[in-house]
Amino acid sequence: MAHPPALPAPVLRQARLQLLEGADPASTGIDQRLARSWQRSLAAGLSPTGRLFSADPLSGPDLQRALVRNHDLVAHSRPVMEYLFEQVRQSHNMVILADDRGVLMHTLGDADFLGKAERVTLTSGASWHEQQRGTNAIGTALAESANVEIHGAEHFLERNGFLTCAAAPIIAATGQLLGVLDISGDQRNRHPHTLSLVNTAARMIENRLLMASCRRRIRLHLHTHPEGIGTVAEGLIALSDDGWIVGANRSGLALLGLRPADIGATPLFRLLDTRLERLLDTANKRPEQPQAVRRHDGTVLYAQIHAERSPALAGRRTDTPPASDALSRLDTGDARWRSAADKARRIAGKGIPLLLHGESGVGKELFGRAVHECSPQREGPFVAINCAALPENLIEAELFGYVPGAFTGARKEGSPGRLREAAGGTLFLDEIGDMPLTMQTRLLRVLQERQVTPLGGGQPVKVDFALICATHCNLREASEQGKFRSDLYYRLNGLTLNLPALRERNDFAALTEKLLLDLTDDAGLHLAPELLARLSTYGWPGNLRQLASVLRTAVAMLEPGETRIDWPHLPDDLTDELSNESNNKAQRGAAQAPSATQPAGNLAEMSRSAIQRALEDAHGNLSAAARQLGISRQTLYRKLK
Repeated sequence: MAHPPALPAPVLRQARLQLLEGADPASTGIDQRLARSWQRSLAAGLSPTGRLFSADPLSGPDLQRALVRNHDLVAHSRPVMEYLFEQVRQSHNMVILADDRGVLMHTLGDADFLGKAERVTLTSGASWHEQQRGTNAIGTALAESANVEIHGAEHFLERNGFLTCAAAPIIAATGQLLGVLDISGDQRNRHPHTLSLVNTAARMIENRLLMASCRRRIRLHLHTHPEGIGTVAEGLIALSDDGWIVGANRSGLALLGLRPADIGATPLFRLLDTRLERLLDTANKRPEQPQAVRRHDGTVLYAQIHAERSPALAGRRTDTPPASDALSRLDTGDARWRSAADKARRIAGKGIPLLLHGESGVGKELFGRAVHECSPQREGPFVAINCAALPENLIEAELFGYVPGAFTGARKEGSPGRLREAAGGTLFLDEIGDMPLTMQTRLLRVLQERQVTPLGGGQPVKVDFALICATHCNLREASEQGKFRSDLYYRLNGLTLNLPALRERNDFAALTEKLLLDLTDDAGLHLAPELLARLSTYGWPGNLRQLASVLRTAVAMLEPGETRIDWPHLPDDLTDELSNESNNKAQRGAAQAPSATQPAGNLAEMSRSAIQRALEDAHGNLSAAARQLGISRQTLYRKLK
């Protein structure tokens, strides 16, 4: 993000004072990016001259856990940071790496500047998220997902006014925001090229991470000029063996005209006038020579392909989604979810039962279906049974089938049962922990003998299926308490995977974007940044199911032509809950920091205040006020009723 010329410090201080008095900071002449950040800082309860009430820096075991969580990011950033520091050494600066939460992971700095840095806790383990430190390059780059430079008095907290900081986000191959690279120094030594230097270094880190995470993938190196391949500016695309895009750096996305949400959902042939097989064949003949390829719009690109192993591509179609990529298409960047998917892939088709743990609504059945599509059984049926939804008196007949006349009300032709229907495919037993003990005994026998005997004395029938079970409860504890058969538990527990709750995931933005695209097939539909940021901190007790429902309702509230979902489109019950949650947080914050003068405030009141301010600014003109708020005139009219 280009940084406009810095305004004089007195002008900036006056603008902050006007903000505290309720004025729109953008009306004072500062740029929109800085105005948004100041407003977020104020909403977080910060005061420009007030005492900080942020948490102490992480140390000891907590810092070590954070470093472990960000191991790959830190490992691949260190050599780049050392190179970067050599470029700014002896200029009263330090190079900083922060994770996606704004916590400083690693720092390098000139000795003469480190003392000043320590006064403002610019040290490893400290959080520089906007909610703790107000407007600053690290926190604002995270909030904006863009390159940011914050100079001197542009910092919301006056205590940080001696700093000049330039930061660039670090983006994973899947589009996930991993962290921020920053150069901070004495504001008297500001250099106009610092932001460009940081951005280039961040791109170097991104490329290193992509190369490491996709080393088993086919890699496509792209540039508009053949000489650009191998430089930091090249586009990098990771491909599955079937030619689907499963990872990309930002240059690669730009060259192909893609968005992060397109990763995992786009085959290469939709973008280029060639297919993967041809690229590989040419690369085998002339491995070092870039190939000229064309986008479908006629743009010429140069490509070089690398494959550590030769995929068996002969005779395979690339115009249908690859079965091996079913889990990848659900992957929106969360590390825990991806780890679970990687483990599931390894046991698919090997006869090992899969047990999925997770809260209600996290997507256990969706995950199980994707595992089925990745397995050799994908041509067979996927039979899903909710054990909690079946009446106890019917579950035996439903699962095991019955012969004609087995019981009163039975169909005269009998029933094969759901277990036999799953033969040759996958049986998915949801909420297995709610299965009655008597049925557990029969299920155990089926799994041991691999045959089903229907009710009423029919002949045993051989069955062969992959088994996936899911539950929200702890089956180990249930078995210890005698509520679940321990022998069945150990039979089901071939591989146990814990799927993270939505509040525990770090890919909320990418996940929301994918859900919106799935719901509407409209790539232009998006959430307002402030709303997205607020929803990402909500607890989501209903997990993915609740989020999908909220988005579906919000989309229905849009007027024709609207593309941005904002507060007025949310269900009232969610708005009320978010308001109560914010009030509780504000009260807790006030108790911890009695000197903080600006609480977060009630969201509903903030929404009403925003509408009132917009109407006042527009002198009662509804159309102009709606444009200012980013909503339609009809939506504004509805909110005023």
